[in-house]
Amino acid sequence: MAASVALLSASSPSTSASSILRRRPPPRRSARPRRAASRLSVVAAMSDDPIKEWILTEGKATQITGTSSIGGGCINAAQRYDTDAGSFFVKTNRRIGPAMFEGEALGLKAMYDTKSIRVPLPYKVGSLPTGGSFIIMEFIQFGRSRGDQSALGRKLAEMHKSAKSDKGYGFYVENTIGSTPQINTWTADWIEFYSKHRLGYQLKLISQRFGDSAIYEKGQRLIEKMHLLFDGAVIEPCLLHGDLWSGNISADANGDPVILDPACYYGHNEAEFGMSWCAGFGGDFYSSYFEVMPKQPGFEKRRDLYLLYHYLNHYNLFGSGYRSSAMSIIDDYLRMLKA
Repeated sequence: MAASVALLSASSPSTSASSILRRRPPPRRSARPRRAASRLSVVAAMSDDPIKEWILTEGKATQITGTSSIGGGCINAAQRYDTDAGSFFVKTNRRIGPAMFEGEALGLKAMYDTKSIRVPLPYKVGSLPTGGSFIIMEFIQFGRSRGDQSALGRKLAEMHKSAKSDKGYGFYVENTIGSTPQINTWTADWIEFYSKHRLGYQLKLISQRFGDSAIYEKGQRLIEKMHLLFDGAVIEPCLLHGDLWSGNISADANGDPVILDPACYYGHNEAEFGMSWCAGFGGDFYSSYFEVMPKQPGFEKRRDLYLLYHYLNHYNLFGSGYRSSAMSIIDDYLRMLKA
């Protein structure tokens, strides 16, 4: 999988530090010992910092002119690397291996390839020598606002409409939602996928971590009846960002919407609104979205079902402060469905 991610930046042949040194004129005889020592020190320094190594070889830079920290959230650290070949955005995690960033890179590339909404192009994922991992991607200069809600709704719908899967619901790899594993086993039926790999998996984690049998048992009762909420709906496996809240939405310097930090998979397009409780979607957003992707029968009834996944995940990530919101949604559905 790491090899697949590395190919994202393979538009030109990879150039190693040693090959650069070999192309230089050979030193005079008297200088050979010093030159050999210099070569070893350069190669050693490069191998100790794989981020700089990539930037100064495959990234086509000859000089890193500066680095600066950027807010990376509660899971990863983030930095901007400025070079004579442009700027790069780098995220690191000192505790988690490269699988998390590999999933992110594949999701970013899948969205990028739709040519619909702007996302940063991923370049490289790798391991850090002292433990942990990194991802290098395109640096996008953000504008002063989050952009136009109408444009965001329209471009998001264009992505959903253009990117469909013939494998069913799921994704090519498991990835993460926050730091929670997100199971993406390909499944032919959406209701089965969402029941087992979204709601069911989160409920299982809550039961294991917090011993909360009450929410687990009620959640299972909802899962048994939730198929009733999909009567008349036409469901297709659309490419989803998967974690679309305000912190993952911005706009570039031209005002065009940008989305980042995905937890991609192919699912029911309505599931994209699961983080709407902290995304700030307004009427203009939904009007523009539904002009491209028409609203399906029962949309309002299913809305909270997709919020529930993210409330359960926040319970798992941050503790019982999110329990009441999740339980309230479950109880409301149990009354509605007479379960």
